[in-house]
Amino acid sequence: MKLHVFDHCPFCVRVRMCFGLKGIPCELEFHLDDDEEAPIRMIGRNMLPILEDADGFMGESLDIVRKVDGLSGERLFDAPPRLEIDAWIGRWATPISGLAIPRTADPIFPEFRTEAARAYFTRNKEAQFGAFAGLLSRTDAFKAELAPGLAELALILPDAEGATMDDIVLFPLLRSLSIVPDLPLPAKVSTYCERMAERSGVPLVSQLRRTTA
Repeated sequence: MKLHVFDHCPFCVRVRMCFGLKGIPCELEFHLDDDEEAPIRMIGRNMLPILEDADGFMGESLDIVRKVDGLSGERLFDAPPRLEIDAWIGRWATPISGLAIPRTADPIFPEFRTEAARAYFTRNKEAQFGAFAGLLSRTDAFKAELAPGLAELALILPDAEGATMDDIVLFPLLRSLSIVPDLPLPAKVSTYCERMAERSGVPLVSQLRRTTA
């Protein structure tokens, strides 16, 4: 099986986590962010992740998670995420995006190793979220806004030794935040992130920087 992904993409991280937590081997193929032709050829849409296996090609992250979950062992991801996890994600999406998005087009990720790919991402996301320079200038405000949310999250975190849909939807967002330098995290949140990264095989951005330094 082959999984076509972007490294930065939270939806791609969902599927990578499923493979890792279930201990199922999978080949990763990283695409440049401006590679529109390949995903359109595979599934008719410009989106990743895409699973390539004997059945052909499959898009949509949670559909892939459900398929992979059924390949071996006990099903782990049948139940939906807890309501409090869903609510937390919705409530704090704005400061999370404001902090992570303008920093994402970083060559630490394979999809941004070319100037054209970085420009493509920047152009598309600035149209959606606003100028990156303006978002970066609001870093301290976004950090202050998110601080009570992170404190709240520490009280409802999933068990990092388990594996449920809570992890599949939550960890990818926290992993995106790991690109933000000097972001204070409650100890419980930091421990959760580090342990889930280890168990899923999806390193935090801070860990990527250490291994490529």
